[in-house]
Amino acid sequence: MLFSAQPLQQCIAADDIIAPVRGSGSSSEMQIDEKNLSQVERTSSRLLRGARAAAREPIVVFLIFGALFLGAYQVVAGHDAGPSEEIVVSAEQIEQFHNLLAQSLQRPPTEQEVKFAIDDFVKEEIYYREAKKLGLDQDDTVIRRRLRQKMEFLGDVAAEQIKPTDAELQSYLAANKEKFAGEPSFAFQQVFLSADRRGGAASGDADAALRSLQGNPDLPIAGDPSSLPPDMPLTGISDISAIFGGEFAAALQGLKPGIWAGPVTTPFGLHLVRVIERKEGTAPDLASVRADVEREWAYARRQELEEARFAEYLKTYKVRIMISKQDGQP
Repeated sequence: MLFSAQPLQQCIAADDIIAPVRGSGSSSEMQIDEKNLSQVERTSSRLLRGARAAAREPIVVFLIFGALFLGAYQVVAGHDAGPSEEIVVSAEQIEQFHNLLAQSLQRPPTEQEVKFAIDDFVKEEIYYREAKKLGLDQDDTVIRRRLRQKMEFLGDVAAEQIKPTDAELQSYLAANKEKFAGEPSFAFQQVFLSADRRGGAASGDADAALRSLQGNPDLPIAGDPSSLPPDMPLTGISDISAIFGGEFAAALQGLKPGIWAGPVTTPFGLHLVRVIERKEGTAPDLASVRADVEREWAYARRQELEEARFAEYLKTYKVRIMISKQDGQP
């Protein structure tokens, strides 16, 4: 709503408010004639009506409260409205903005794009500082986790500076040979019976076929049509798992060679299996698995350093765990 000038037009000059004072024969006596008194009363009435009308205008109220707020702020701030903090954008930071933009845009950035990056950095820095003043960084789960990650990252950087010797790698390999040993391999035969094709008779048919094969291991028994191979040459267990499924691979490792066993149940159906050959994985020498051993050694070393560093931090804290006695807890 626009401010109305009508109430202000009702104001008159000061000479119209106060009439001339006339002497009445004595310097201590003053008289106001009836005409001047009537004029003063009319003028006062017009001023009062004008003030009331002005008070109803929102902009007038806004200006009054704004002036009061500004005055109070200047008193509290000590009449100092100048900047109290400094934000420095170094030449190195500007160069970093330039390089990041060039990498992202796949071309040299324009002057305006670099200026935008600088302005955004300043805005972020201001909001960051103001948020800290308000305590918004306190009790924030995301910030707590991020700070923990940074502390752990510092430990990772320190651990990466440590290079293992050949003796340390060989010792680690000997202590963890199961991690680096080659996987076992199997050669086997399998007879497949489809549960979808045979329905409820599948289990009984599998048991009957198994008894026949156990009586005559080389008895030719044709299973149901399937994309799965009836014979597998010596193959690593991970490849067998990829073809037949994890359930089949797990069961295969528990079977004795040369004996028909089963049925092994998989999502495909039922399988009767005879292991022809089994070859255990052998522990390799350091040269053939050096990269893997170095990676695992470095991970284990980081864990050791992290636990040691945390133990040192923990010594400086007294931890109290308050256990609730409600819900039957001690």
